[in-house]
Amino acid sequence: MAKQYWLMKSEPDAYAWDQLVHDGTGMWDGVRNHTAKLNMMAMKVGDEAFFYHSNIGKECVGIMRVTEESFPDPTAEPGSPWVVVRVAPVRALTHPVTLAAIKADPKLADMDLIRQSRLSVGRVTPDEWKHILKKSEKAEG
Repeated sequence: MAKQYWLMKSEPDAYAWDQLVHDGTGMWDGVRNHTAKLNMMAMKVGDEAFFYHSNIGKECVGIMRVTEESFPDPTAEPGSPWVVVRVAPVRALTHPVTLAAIKADPKLADMDLIRQSRLSVGRVTPDEWKHILKKSEKAEG
């Protein structure tokens, strides 16, 4: 199966990119939306995701790799349907790509981030992935 791409949101005052880098690996927990949960259940080891700072900053700041597929969320009530995945940082983006830059780009208009703005874990197509990486090469991407 081909590698899949994702965008995963975290509030930087709760869990920031720098904390993931410091930790070396992280468990993506606390997701309580069924669509986001299904996206996490579809993730495979080796898939990559943009780390997106939500609420404060509103920008893609780094790339993570899925290192462990979904398993029950230990922060949830026993028997609940919620899951986590384990991720590790790959690298910071050269320049963050802001939500404003993404919204202004017609090539990214169909992203889950735009169409389902409250979704905390969304799919990214290979073309969207490449386009955001290209935007990250220059400031104000």
